[in-house]
Amino acid sequence: MMETAPLYTDVARAPDGGVAYWLDTDDGVRIRVGVWNKGTRGTVLLMPGRTEYIEKYGLVTGDLRQRGYATIVVDWRGQGLADRMLDDPDTGHVLKFADYQRDVAAMVQAARELEMPQPFYMLSHSMGGCIALRSLVDGLEVKASVFSAPMWGILIGPVMRPLARGIAWAASTVGMGQKYAPGTSAQSYVSVAPFEDNLLTTDPDMYALLQEQVAAHPRFALGGPSMNWLFEALTETRNLMAMEAPKVPALTFLGTNERIVDTAAVIKRMQDWPDGRLEMVEGAEHEVLMEGPEIRTRLMDQTVDLFGQHS
Repeated sequence: MMETAPLYTDVARAPDGGVAYWLDTDDGVRIRVGVWNKGTRGTVLLMPGRTEYIEKYGLVTGDLRQRGYATIVVDWRGQGLADRMLDDPDTGHVLKFADYQRDVAAMVQAARELEMPQPFYMLSHSMGGCIALRSLVDGLEVKASVFSAPMWGILIGPVMRPLARGIAWAASTVGMGQKYAPGTSAQSYVSVAPFEDNLLTTDPDMYALLQEQVAAHPRFALGGPSMNWLFEALTETRNLMAMEAPKVPALTFLGTNERIVDTAAVIKRMQDWPDGRLEMVEGAEHEVLMEGPEIRTRLMDQTVDLFGQHS
């Protein structure tokens, strides 16, 4: 029997009936999943982005439940309430990007043990989109996959772009892999950035909710990535972009004001995806699923329409 874990419903705005569990991955890391197991149309494997946590997707789980889907959400290693990977808990760190697939395996196994409704679908955001793409390439079976601003490339200035991976590699090889990537620190973005011209959402209520969540539960907060994370991320995105798209129906949402992931990589990937479609979200920032109600409703309707076509 899985051990229950905390689920902070005070800030999640999630539907009733959710429960969280601790899971142990095959390399001994403790991660957390949140489960909303009511649904008749299948289960969505929800894969968050870097710095994120289960409670951030409370509204999304509610939107999915209203449309007939159960949801399981994961706290990746190194963030949320999962085991942090360094003595400095504010650093977003991973030893190898492939380690995230251990978290995926534990998540999927939990969904099966809990007898969550079939079939399985996938919804992912940002870094979660990179992890999700790798899972699909490696053969994870889902009926369809939806990506929100997937991290298939990291937005780096043209001067630094050719040097970034080499610098990150050098830092890791000389024992500085645990240091923060340039321009980042221990402070979480929403804790210090004002709403005006923020990189995440144009909706003030949603931004206030994100700030409320990390203020109420400081363990949710995560600072910048480590140099090793950066090297691993740049390597993984490069490798994935060189591969053929998986044979899984896919829909990708990307804001027209995206300023975190490399939009050129997303556009190129979707142009090469045989059963894929790219939907540009006018005026939206990085967190397209955290925009205002009108946008969220439209995107969720499109999401479940894709799922329904492949039930």
